[in-house]
Amino acid sequence: MFTGIIESVGKVKSMQPTGGDIRLTVESDGLDFSDVKLGDSIASNGICLTVVDFGSNYYSVDVSRETIACTALEDLKPGYIVNLEKAMLPTTRFGGHIVAGHVDGIGIVRKLQKDARSIYIEIEIPKELAHYTATKGSITLDGISLTTNLVRDNIVSLNIIPHTAQVTNIAQHWLVGDKVNVEVDIVARYLERLLNKSQGETASNSPQSNSPKSNITEAFLADNGFMK
Repeated sequence: MFTGIIESVGKVKSMQPTGGDIRLTVESDGLDFSDVKLGDSIASNGICLTVVDFGSNYYSVDVSRETIACTALEDLKPGYIVNLEKAMLPTTRFGGHIVAGHVDGIGIVRKLQKDARSIYIEIEIPKELAHYTATKGSITLDGISLTTNLVRDNIVSLNIIPHTAQVTNIAQHWLVGDKVNVEVDIVARYLERLLNKSQGETASNSPQSNSPKSNITEAFLADNGFMK
């Protein structure tokens, strides 16, 4: 599990095709490798990947064809900057929100402009993910935990402060038309499942089972900011 608070950035050293997959190697002088072990997970632009080799300032991961197809990773090139976060520990300060490192889809940067000292950005996300987002809610883009300003249909609006832009790949690589990895708030997914279960039980005329009945309704979600 991750928090979406980027620990450091790294530079893509190589992307070597290996039997239909890709061996990705990332260098970073800012990431602490002292506690990294083979088999550890490092979120790379928001993708949870398993370390198969590492040194004092680099790590390598194997990326499957499924991951390549479902993320923006195929657009990476040697020299590109990527956001890095090691899996959180029980003692880690929870500064962002719950991030699984499982990319839900690919977003497109549709607008990027200066807004005083901040950067105003609009991201078009897949329509099937839009109902998992909410104004002033959390979303993960390229592994960064961000708070939405506004959600209109499948357009997510954000204001990025200078610090966040500088310590991530936003300042270096985000341009209009670029692809970003999107992970929606996992809490919204669980709430949807609970809501669907509750509605299914209501629609059914079968006798009540011994399983507990959910009290979560659409009105409850709307009142608590999960629906717009």
